[in-house]
Formats: sequence, structure tokens, C-alpha cells
Amino acid sequence: RNHMWSGYKTGDGIEPALLAQFHPLEEALAAMGVAVWPMIELEADDALASAARIASENRNVQKVCIWTPDKDLAQCVRGDRVVQVDRRGKKIRNAEGVREKFGVEPALIPDFLTLVGDTADGCPGIAGIGPVSAARLLNLHGHIENFPPAVLGDDRARALLFKDLATLRIDAQLFRDVDELRWRGATNAFAACAAKLGDTRLLERCRKAQKNLND
Repeated sequence: RNHMWSGYKTGDGIEPALLAQFHPLEEALAAMGVAVWPMIELEADDALASAARIASENRNVQKVCIWTPDKDLAQCVRGDRVVQVDRRGKKIRNAEGVREKFGVEPALIPDFLTLVGDTADGCPGIAGIGPVSAARLLNLHGHIENFPPAVLGDDRARALLFKDLATLRIDAQLFRDVDELRWRGATNAFAACAAKLGDTRLLERCRKAQKNLND
């Protein structure tokens, strides 16, 4: 996406102390036996979207919960089967919840963000269009590709670019079966990892969780 739009978000501005924690956190999670998907060409949101798509296609999965309030991920919600969990807001948004919050159905979220903009991703949106007018236009015409030429005018090409930026990729081959994600306990490397972090409580809590899992 950075190659597509120069103003798209980058890693610039991240506090060095926070950035330094990324790799140790990945290593610790892997040692704890948690599935980790480091993203290079794609973004974390693309991984979540792809994982939600793969899991939702498995008949043994009762419900897929995406634990983030990020509005980008609202496009992944599907009825009551794939929902978005806002832990801080203490809300679980199904498709109806997304419509209540944004005024459009989940499938139109990329179009909505295209029109109103997304400062977190560096997308300015289309001048003169706010949330209310964006929802009205989308509910009237559907996806921006179907807008009458006069609606976007000279901004049409720009809007289509922004939509491409706002549309999450769902084709990342992260895993084949959800059983691969099942937590089976920490690896032997986790003890050393907990010691390195100087917090042996992590190991104790992990062992307790593993015991409960086995019981």
C-alpha cells in the first residue's frame, strides 16, 4: 500500500521503546505455543481478515471473534457468525451492530472509509463528504463503482485508489485448518523466555492454564 499511495501510514513515529518490543513479543508468543503470523508484504489487519475468512468456512467453528475495535476490520463481519469485539467499549458488533455504528452494512465499510477518510491509515477521504452523506450515498447507490459520474466527478480515480487501500486482503495462506490454532501448551523454550523477561509468574500462569486445558 505504501507503493500505491505516498501518504499511507508507515512505521515512522513509533516510539523506539515500543518498536523494540515487537520481535521479543513474537518470540515469547511462539515459545508459549501461540500461533504467530509475522506480516511483511501484508499488514496485521490483512492477517486478521484472512484468518477470519478461513475460520468462518470451517463448519466446526461456531463463531469467529475479531478482538479489535479497528473500524477497518468491521468489513469482515458476517451476520452473527463473524463478529467484532470491542473490549474497551464492552461491545460485540455483529452485522446489525456495524450498520448501527456506521450507517452501512459491513461489505460497504471500505467504500465508507474511502469517502470519509481514515486518519490512522493516512487516507484523507473525499472533500465535502462526511459520515452522514457517505452512508446516504452508499445506501442509495451501493459500492462507489456504481456511483453516477457526477457524484465523484474528478475524484473518481482517487476514490477507487483509496478503496483499494481500505479493502483488506483475505487470501493470505496463514493456515489450512483451524485445528492448527488450538493451544496445546507452552513449548520447552518458554521457561527460558520467562526467565529472560524476569517474570516467572508467566510460566506459572501458563502451566496452570495448560493443566486446566488437559483436565
